[in-house]
Amino acid sequence: MKPRCESLELRILRYLNARIDLPAKDKNHYANLKKGYEGEQKFDEWMKEFAGEGLILNDLLFETNHSLFQIDSLYVSSNIIYLFEVKNYEGDFFIEEDKWYSSSKLEIKNPMHQLKRNESLLRRLLQELKFTFQVEAYLIFINPEFQLYQTPLNLPIILPAQLNRFSEKIKITSNKLKGVHTALGQKLLSLHLTESPYSRLPNYCYDQLEKGILCPVCYTFYRSLNKMALICDRCKGIERHQSAVLRSAEEFRMLFPKCKITTNQIHDWCSIIKNKKFIWKILSKNFKKEGHGKSANYIDIL
Repeated sequence: MKPRCESLELRILRYLNARIDLPAKDKNHYANLKKGYEGEQKFDEWMKEFAGEGLILNDLLFETNHSLFQIDSLYVSSNIIYLFEVKNYEGDFFIEEDKWYSSSKLEIKNPMHQLKRNESLLRRLLQELKFTFQVEAYLIFINPEFQLYQTPLNLPIILPAQLNRFSEKIKITSNKLKGVHTALGQKLLSLHLTESPYSRLPNYCYDQLEKGILCPVCYTFYRSLNKMALICDRCKGIERHQSAVLRSAEEFRMLFPKCKITTNQIHDWCSIIKNKKFIWKILSKNFKKEGHGKSANYIDIL
């Protein structure tokens, strides 16, 4: 019912990472977001193999009792609502007295705390909505290169080698859904919040950013072009001018949501395309225009 997509925060950080030298902490945050999303995509592929008639809702943000909580994935089966927290950790880790450590004995945040909090808040939300479904919450480690030692047997943790057996358990509990399941899914979708990522981003301004058009495959700048297309020197990808300009205009709007899109602005932003009239034609053909002459700006893509 709700497919997964890249977060706005991840997309903006990817563009910033290509255009400025991000501070180390922001580079690390970007890398973690990117790896987390890749893990969630692997999880989604695994889920598709056995989901059957169950409802899948991804990337949910709710508020209950004045508390925000985010859920990686919910699977609504006929009898049980499964809450999944997905981790794409890689390497060896171990647990000691409720504390989690990497193989180098560096303590990390205990992911069970987040799982338990989300489970508790989801139960409360369901009670407020008058739904009486059973909830089971699991911590899913999706990366086959992950290993966890000294794991207590009572923890709701699914390791990579256990995924296939766990899917069989879910299949057993999944029968044909009824109207109440669809009603629950629709109600949860209506309560999902859209969170702005801008408060978590590093400070940046237009003049700091390198101008040009980024390759959509490897996110390096195009350096070569001909009359028909731009050519990436790194991955050898080819993109037509119009597609590249429209994509760059949307990137500009994402990075600077309060700024107007004008011919002069996008001409400067794209940099590699020198013909300003060509930029004007692309924007005029594909965007709704507001105003006339030099003061004209473009508001919504057609």
